[in-house]
Amino acid sequence: MGEAERGDSAPRLRISFWCSNGHETQPSFASDAQIPETWDCPRCGFPAGKDEENPPAPPRTEPYKTHLAYVRERRSDEDGEAILAEALAKLRGEI
Repeated sequence: MGEAERGDSAPRLRISFWCSNGHETQPSFASDAQIPETWDCPRCGFPAGKDEENPPAPPRTEPYKTHLAYVRERRSDEDGEAILAEALAKLRGEI
């Protein structure tokens, strides 16, 4: 069906949102819809807000950590040496 056969479309509002990179996006909303405070920028993925002068801060991402990095956070070098010595003793049949 063509647009003319469907009848009139609902009234729309175009709202501007800006991200911290200065990108502007203008999604359209139904005139009676609740407008969200933030919108994801389609260009960079950062959150965008309605205030051009004060856009939301980009999310802080933690760098990737290896399993060894997590182990080193929980264990000291002395703990590691003790665990290694115990594992080697089991392999040698000493325990």
